[in-house]
Amino acid sequence: MIELTEEMQTAVNSALADRAPCLIATASADGRPSIGYRGSMLAFTSSALAYWERTNRRGLENVESNPHVVVLYRNPETRQAWKFFGQATIHRDGKTRDDVMARVVQPELDRDPDHNGYAVIIELDRVESMQGEVLMEA
Repeated sequence: MIELTEEMQTAVNSALADRAPCLIATASADGRPSIGYRGSMLAFTSSALAYWERTNRRGLENVESNPHVVVLYRNPETRQAWKFFGQATIHRDGKTRDDVMARVVQPELDRDPDHNGYAVIIELDRVESMQGEVLMEA
């Protein structure tokens, strides 16, 4: 069962402010990997992360064709680090999109002044330590 701890949720939600933005790794349908920072990553529920997709580049293309992703959180100052594995779903409109946009940190929304981005929800199925120890599994 996935039940993100308060420590995990707080860390992810303050990642950008703490200068430790999350990285997301995606792969295309044919397995070509991509990785990028997501300053808008947030703990959406106790079992899901979310972010604001504003670039509309390779990461979005990959999620559309292959929803399996991994998010890396690492803060060297606090020594907190986790890998979050799950399946991503894009929300181009509707309540979920609006709910995510309302929770995204302002600096990320400022980079999308017309709010043309999309909400991406990652339903988690595994959380690991940096050493690969499974901490939670659905």
